[in-house]
Amino acid sequence: MCAWGLEKVLTPYFGVPYFDQWGIVGGHTSAYRWHINDPFLFNTSIKVQFETFGWIAPDESVHKRAMSWNPREDDYASVAFWYQTGTPTFKARAPHAKERTLPNIERLVVVVSDLDYGQKNSLATDELPRLEYDGRKIKESKEKEVQRFPELFDHNLLFVPAPEAEPNSLEIPFEVHEREPLRLLINVAKGPNLGVYEVTLGGVKMGEQMDFYSPNIEAREYHFLDFWPEPGTYTLRLECVGKNHLSCGSSLLIESVRLRERRPRVKEMAFDIDNDWRTNPIYYAGT
Repeated sequence: MCAWGLEKVLTPYFGVPYFDQWGIVGGHTSAYRWHINDPFLFNTSIKVQFETFGWIAPDESVHKRAMSWNPREDDYASVAFWYQTGTPTFKARAPHAKERTLPNIERLVVVVSDLDYGQKNSLATDELPRLEYDGRKIKESKEKEVQRFPELFDHNLLFVPAPEAEPNSLEIPFEVHEREPLRLLINVAKGPNLGVYEVTLGGVKMGEQMDFYSPNIEAREYHFLDFWPEPGTYTLRLECVGKNHLSCGSSLLIESVRLRERRPRVKEMAFDIDNDWRTNPIYYAGT
C-alpha cells in the first residue's frame, strides 16, 4: 500500500486517513488495511511482525551514505482485530491510552506569539476587519497581533502585516543549552494573504524561498538544517522577498521555531559533530 510514498487516501479496504507531511523528522502517519476479501486463516496461533526497513540519511548509516534498505529507528504502534466462534482464550488487553503516547522529540519550541513584538492580543475581540474566503473569515490587521487556529495549531500564532514602505521581516531569538544533533524548522500558516519569505540563521541563508500562499489556511512545517549547535543564543530571521501573484498580501503568520531531536543513531555515530554549519549547512531531506 503506497510503498513509495504515503498520501491521504480512503477506500473500503485500505487507506491513510492521516498524513501530515512527507519526509520530515517527526512526521505522523495513520493507515489501515482490512483483510475482508483476503483473510489470514489460522487455527491455533498467528504471528505478525513489523518490517521496519527503509531509507535512512547518511549521518545515521554505518556507510555514511543514504541507504534505502536499512533498519530504521521509528515509533510504531498497531491494533488488530479478529473474529472467532466459541470462547476466546486470549487474555491480553491493550495498554491505556495514557501509556501509548509517543515520545516527545521537541528539544525546543519557541512560540513566537509569546515573545514581545508589541503585538495586540486580539483573541477575545472581534473589532478588526476580516478577510473572507472559502466561507471563512480571517482577520486582516494593520498591526502585529496574536491569532488562533486551534484546529490546525497547538499554539497561538503571530500575525505580522506587511508594511507598505519597507520589506517585511521578523527576528526570532532562541537559546541552545546542550550540544546534540538537531533539526531546525519552523511551523507556519499558509494562506490567501501571505507572502514569499527567506530564512537566515545568524546571517547564513537556510534553504530556498518559501511561498506561503494558499487559497485556504493550512499548517506547514519547513525544515532547514541538521546540525550540532554549540550552546548559546541564535537568531533566526524571516524576510519577505515578494508574493505569489495569487496572494492578496505579503504578510506572515507563524506559530513557532523548533529544534527537533534526530534519531538515536545520529548521536551515537556523530559523523557530523565537527561540521561547521555556517560554512557548510547540511539538510538531509526526506528524513
